[in-house]
Amino acid sequence: MRHTALTFCLVAAASLLAGCEALGIETATQISAKKEAEGKAIGSACRHAVRSIEDCFGTYPRAGKAAVFAGWREMDQYMRENAVVGMPSEPEASDAAPAAGEALTGGAKPGSAAQKS
Repeated sequence: MRHTALTFCLVAAASLLAGCEALGIETATQISAKKEAEGKAIGSACRHAVRSIEDCFGTYPRAGKAAVFAGWREMDQYMRENAVVGMPSEPEASDAAPAAGEALTGGAKPGSAAQKS
């Protein structure tokens, strides 16, 4: 009787633990691997966008610096070996072009003293 209860408990525990993957519950190992992969992807993207590693660290402070650097270094090596030219990101529209009100009024906001004169 004792072995039957113990066996039942072990089988029940094993089946519950096996269902964790089906529920989407990640283990510590899976979380660590995911963070590592994300850090490498961030570093690779920064290098391909011709951004310095320091800029990359500053832009993504929550990413692991070791993973970001590893991705940046791997992409740098790949780009050098295959003569790949980096693709700098385009400036955002707010940085490149003046606002609609500024373009029409020569930089002065509607109703300001510069526009009234």
